[in-house]
Amino acid sequence: MTGLGSDVNHRFARAYWYITATVVGSLMVVRGINHVGAVKRLKAARSQSTPHSTRPDGPLTQSWATATAMIREMSHPQLFVPLRHFTWLTPPPLGRVLVLLCYWAVIIYFMTWRSVIHDVYFWERIGYRNAWVTLTQLPMLFLLSTKVNVIGFLVGTSHERLNWLHRWVARTMFVTCTVHGFNFWTEWVRADFVELELEIMPMVKYGLGAWAILLWNVVVGFVPIRRIAYELWVLQHVASSIVMLVLVYLHIPTNARFLFWLAVSFLVFDRAARWALLLWQNLSVKAGGSACQGRRRVGHQILARAVGDSTTVVTIKDVHFDWTPGQHIYLWIPRLGPLEAHPYTIACARKMEGTCCCNSIQLILRKHKGFSKRIHDYASKNPEASLIGFLSSPYGTPPRWDIYETMVLIGASTGASFTLPLLEAAAQADFVGCVRRVEVLFVARTFKEIEYYVQRAQKAGEALMEKGVSVNIHVAITNSALGTDGLPLSRNESITSQISAISRASNTSSELEEPIKGAEKSSCCCDNKDPGPAASDEKAPPPSLPVIREYTTRPSIEQLIRQPVEAAYGETAVVVCGGPEIVASTRNRVSRLSDERAVHKGTGAQGIYLHVEEYSF
Repeated sequence: MTGLGSDVNHRFARAYWYITATVVGSLMVVRGINHVGAVKRLKAARSQSTPHSTRPDGPLTQSWATATAMIREMSHPQLFVPLRHFTWLTPPPLGRVLVLLCYWAVIIYFMTWRSVIHDVYFWERIGYRNAWVTLTQLPMLFLLSTKVNVIGFLVGTSHERLNWLHRWVARTMFVTCTVHGFNFWTEWVRADFVELELEIMPMVKYGLGAWAILLWNVVVGFVPIRRIAYELWVLQHVASSIVMLVLVYLHIPTNARFLFWLAVSFLVFDRAARWALLLWQNLSVKAGGSACQGRRRVGHQILARAVGDSTTVVTIKDVHFDWTPGQHIYLWIPRLGPLEAHPYTIACARKMEGTCCCNSIQLILRKHKGFSKRIHDYASKNPEASLIGFLSSPYGTPPRWDIYETMVLIGASTGASFTLPLLEAAAQADFVGCVRRVEVLFVARTFKEIEYYVQRAQKAGEALMEKGVSVNIHVAITNSALGTDGLPLSRNESITSQISAISRASNTSSELEEPIKGAEKSSCCCDNKDPGPAASDEKAPPPSLPVIREYTTRPSIEQLIRQPVEAAYGETAVVVCGGPEIVASTRNRVSRLSDERAVHKGTGAQGIYLHVEEYSF
């Protein structure tokens, strides 16, 4: 059955994907222009042709900077719901809300254009129209769910940053699907035709089944439900989605199945690509007896050590890939979770060429429930044992650190695993690009949670200061009983004494540092190399140390950002990784400060780029 208004419905189905292609193409153009601008900045910084390479240098670049600033100011603000247990009701930031409003405007137009005509075909016309609108979105639903994401690759983003849109497309599909079924059902009720329709048209039952599964996925997809048992939720979500596809195939007419096969092709491509990556990254031709101890033909040797009551340090030896600081991997350890792969940020920057240790990566895991609890318990009971694991990676599109004059890095608790590698990447680089100043903030309930991050940040800060970059490190312990004013503690030695010990005794290791140093030592492949006559164990002290400021409560995000922004002569990048409260606060402060200073609107104030990293699975 082609259905009433089939020609119009076909045109709308094509128009939906034409619009999608236009949007993606436009974002690719924006990405290209920004890339050209970044190349020009680095070229100017390297040649030192201008003292502030991140400032616009002409009317075209100034116009582009102004338009960019206006879009940023509109997209950042976010209303945060501070009620305990109800923070999940926090709406998306304004930029995402505007995207959704535009999407819904297109969908509503498709649903209603010349379909609301009060004649004998009223219910049937609307029913067929919304059937096509629902089916048209089906490929988009599966395209946005892929980890090897085509849209993300083209526009320069990653799958987890598109996952929010995947959920909202599913909710929109549920609405259009319900309108489709409601109109047909109403027509049958009015004609007293329901029982006969169900008897002679089995496809109706398949459609009701697909609608029920879509309803189920929408309901259990809300944050409080899916986080009760996330691993179980993932398994049922995959299974129910496949069943829904089968029911959709049995429900739709033949002339509409091209949309079904498009959805299936996206799903198959993603699974095939992920399996290919899994095999490539976890199979090795060379194994034992190679230069690096721990190399395996299948999988990776994983060392796990429990530190304290809630932290696990995981070292994965001899990985077969390069990564960008801030990217994440999916870790699968069959012994602890046969069907579970969990995302974790790589907590280290890429090794410099010429260093002794092989290509290993480190993860810092905070114990919660499920897999993170099991690996912590295993490491506590088996401190010397190793595990066999598999990686799928790397994923994520972290921001560039070298094209901004000022960097403000904000990491809350294990959010420092994302911001710290950016700092270390700058410290390890031969050329620091446009960077002239870095502000680092670590926030945690106890100092033990971030001790290792602070130690590494100080070492990276020392290396950056030797390259002429100003570095300030802020440490906020929110559960401290030392004070409540949230101001820097000039006389308190509780944190500074622990940090300064690193400078006085470089051979001293914290509990967090010991397993990582041990792992690196065991995998060292250059022990017998001659360091050469210029090599020496002594290292000249840096001209000065990074300034470390301490806080006994969470400091004012606005003041932390305002000071470097007002002092900057070029563009500032603010990078935040943490919970919803600190993320929403940073979004609002950056937007407000940009608007207050009239960035790129004739005042001379320079732009503020914001990158937010948050997992919302």
